[in-house]
Amino acid sequence: MTETLQLIATLKRQLRQQGKTYKDVASLLNLSEPAVKRLFMSTRFPLDRIVQIANMLGFTLAELAQEAASNGSRLDTLTDAQEKELVSDPQLLLVAVCALNQWSLSDILNRYQFTEIECVALLLRLDKLQLIHLLPGNRIRLNVSRDFDWRPNGWIRQYFQQQGLSDFLDSSFSGHQESCQFAHAMLTDAAMQRMQLELLQIRKKFAELHQESLSSPLPKRRGSALLLAMREWEPLEFARLRRQRPTINQN
Repeated sequence: MTETLQLIATLKRQLRQQGKTYKDVASLLNLSEPAVKRLFMSTRFPLDRIVQIANMLGFTLAELAQEAASNGSRLDTLTDAQEKELVSDPQLLLVAVCALNQWSLSDILNRYQFTEIECVALLLRLDKLQLIHLLPGNRIRLNVSRDFDWRPNGWIRQYFQQQGLSDFLDSSFSGHQESCQFAHAMLTDAAMQRMQLELLQIRKKFAELHQESLSSPLPKRRGSALLLAMREWEPLEFARLRRQRPTINQN
């Protein structure tokens, strides 16, 4: 792939990630939407147009080129040591979560009790952990793939299971746009596998809606949590009433 095609592919990817459309680009370039579509399909994409679109997306041309070059090296997950460092400092973990939700430095400072120096210091630690790139002007660029996830049974998941799960479940779930569903059934192995696939699709949809929402101003977005869980299970009180199997006399 030529450098120009890499830049075009990166522009397309960033448009999707930021929830912007060809209509937005058409408005920027003072072109019709069909003309913009033809432009993206063409191998002759004027450099000044690339710069204009990059600027709209928050990139300089140099940063766009760096983004194109580094796309294949984005993190899918952190190492055990990286996750351990995050949970060792609640302030660092908080800023990491904000960054992963594409908050700017000013967004973080407006919401939480950090000075700018304190917040930048935390962002620099995230940069060292390779979770983000801290760009000139203290702009935050994520260094994670769209499929990024925390390690199974890792430090982050243990942290939220131990400290966040009880807080999350301490609710009547009767408020606006709140929901808590619980069901119990006797399923075959095949049925459980099918249900696991359905849960993965719901999680994928949740992530897609998160990406779509990123294009909206921060005041219109609300931190939301979705808990999906399924396992073979019997209430402890039921298990205590199970009949004990008789011991077979070997004599």
